[in-house]
Amino acid sequence: MTISRRVLLATGAAALAGCGTPPHLEQVTRAEPVELPPPPPPMPARYGAISDEPYYIPAVPDGVVPPELWRQEVANPYPDMRPGGVVIDPDDAYLHLVEEGGRALRYGISVGRAGFGWSGDAVAQWKREWPPWKVPDEMAERQPELAPYTVSNGGMDPGPGNPLGARAIYLFQNGEDTLYRIHGGCEPAYLGKAVSSGCIRMLDQDAIDLFDRIGTGVPVRVLRSVRPAKFATIY
Repeated sequence: MTISRRVLLATGAAALAGCGTPPHLEQVTRAEPVELPPPPPPMPARYGAISDEPYYIPAVPDGVVPPELWRQEVANPYPDMRPGGVVIDPDDAYLHLVEEGGRALRYGISVGRAGFGWSGDAVAQWKREWPPWKVPDEMAERQPELAPYTVSNGGMDPGPGNPLGARAIYLFQNGEDTLYRIHGGCEPAYLGKAVSSGCIRMLDQDAIDLFDRIGTGVPVRVLRSVRPAKFATIY
């Protein structure tokens, strides 16, 4: 079959037209590349797993705890507190252990929900490793599911499920138990938030570190909370 010159020219023109830019795409501009956020910084080695305790303590995962809540040395913001003393700021979610030379060791914490906070001057009357949890009667009245763990019922045995975690420091005021504790057992996602009935929660790694650094009888000051809006309450 003979193809005429006119047919060839028409076919070629159609093919070339097919390679052109469709009219509805001529005004489309190239989108700017999306800049992805940097990956979260890895947790320092001091927050790794601990396997030489009576119970295994898992590592704190990356990307959950913001760096400002990591244990770190800072300038001492409380020069009126003697070295060795502890100052707790519930609204900034920091615990400061005052050191010599104008320095302090700062820990991230979680604190009590609104209405359950306690403030004042106390002493670390005694300390305990892997403590049992003995629920105060007034807490059991608010939360009946906790009744099996009251003092009269023997409390909750130590272990990974115990809310006090690996360490507890018991705060007394004028010789009487305040019923507030500095303790471990804080879930990493709750650090920096208001989650408990007044106690000061820490990551187990930090609770062990603080426990080893302070003795009984040291002063502990819990600042009064003004509960700013930026401070989140979980439940």
